Amino acid sequence: MVRIRLVRMGAKHKPTYRIMVADSRAANKGRFIDNIGHFNPRTEPETIVLKADRAMHWLAQGAQPSAAVLRLLKAEHIVDENGRLHREPAAEVVVEETPVAEEASAPATA
Repeated sequence: MVRIRLVRMGAKHKPTYRIMVADSRAANKGRFIDNIGHFNPRTEPETIVLKADRAMHWLAQGAQPSAAVLRLLKAEHIVDENGRLHREPAAEVVVEETPVAEEASAPATA
């Protein structure tokens, strides 16, 4: 089973965490599949940097987040309150035509 979990990094008493995708049988700091972000709990507010597209990709493939990662995914609005993948509707692209200025089409005189 593929898990999304936190891996502790940083110095003694100064933890930071990487958000990793790994096989559940792999060691905590062992082999991993993908690094999808990092988390710093020591800042105010907590710093969460997450590649949302990669997280959604792995969740769609069946990866199971740990309890801590699930909390972070909820904070970033990637999953809903029930833990289901939050699918955003595709944003409509609105292209506005800009009027062409008449001055740009006139030949330049020297």
